Amino acid sequence: MPFNPLNRRLAIVAGLSVVAGCVPAGRKPPPPAAVPITVQTTPPARPAPTLARPQLPPQPSAGLLNTVQALGAGFDGQVGISVRDIDEGWAVAWEGDVARPQQSVSKLWVAIGVMDAVDRKRLSLTDPVTVTRADLTVFHQPIRALVGKTGYKTTIADLLHGAMTRSDNTANDVLLWRVGGPAAINRMLSDKGIDGVRFGPGERQLQARTAGLEWRPEWAGGWGFLQARAAMTYEARDKALRRYVAAPMDGASANGVTLGLSLLAQRKLLGPPSTASLLTLMRSSKTGPLRLKSGLRPGWTLAHKTGTGQDLGKVSTGYNDVGLLVSPDGHRYALAVMIARTRQPITVRMRLMGDVTRAVIAQASR
Repeated sequence: MPFNPLNRRLAIVAGLSVVAGCVPAGRKPPPPAAVPITVQTTPPARPAPTLARPQLPPQPSAGLLNTVQALGAGFDGQVGISVRDIDEGWAVAWEGDVARPQQSVSKLWVAIGVMDAVDRKRLSLTDPVTVTRADLTVFHQPIRALVGKTGYKTTIADLLHGAMTRSDNTANDVLLWRVGGPAAINRMLSDKGIDGVRFGPGERQLQARTAGLEWRPEWAGGWGFLQARAAMTYEARDKALRRYVAAPMDGASANGVTLGLSLLAQRKLLGPPSTASLLTLMRSSKTGPLRLKSGLRPGWTLAHKTGTGQDLGKVSTGYNDVGLLVSPDGHRYALAVMIARTRQPITVRMRLMGDVTRAVIAQASR
């Protein structure tokens, strides 16, 4: 190719361009142009919330727990004790889930059945009732003196008063059959959630079977039954009584009874007027003034129901007292002391019951 000065000039420029694009050895490349950096600002983390300590349910004092345990363990006999704080919800017990004979404690459930029927307009407290000699039962029945040849005219209210304040067996039995009998009471107990309580066959059958007999209609009034029982051997009566205590037809646990009392006090069994009326009757009870009531202090009240079973020699059965204890400031407790079997004298039994009341009051007063 012939020499051209213009081509030479272009070649020199091209060479200089290549040299300018190379970095001599040992030299660092120039820093790149600054690129803006976006920084995302995160707010400071909040401190983890402090977890509140779980609220523990109210508990009875160790002193009361120890006292109830000591009273139960120290008593010479078969006993169940239950103390339930209705307003705080705790309970302490000694053998509180064992079924014990109720005897006349069961009148409480008949009374609730009657008042429930009143609430449902199935009965009225003013309904007239005629009690006849065929209605008479056994043992304690003050109404018997009023029942003549033509019977005794009274009302549901008067029968309820006799059953709950004087523990009249006949008054209670007449009311029992007015509300449908034992099956109706057991249905009510189940429907209202009173667990641990069973109603028996009624006063006449209960007392006859406890002695190892079957009730006869001609025994109405009690004398025929007492004569038949007296004709039995000691061994036969002892066997029947032991069988009854081991598996009572009217069995209830002390915890079951205090549960029922708590539901009553909370108006979960009856309407407010019926609840108030029944508790008034229970506060007016004439029976057992030296049982749970013996431990009361001024300002405290007790609405209660007693029970007393049959004796054989020095053995006593079904000696009970249950009730609602209320402090001067209105705090409520349900108590039950149920002695299934013991040889201890009445004074020792009553002292045990009073000591339970005293223990509850002492704890509340601290």
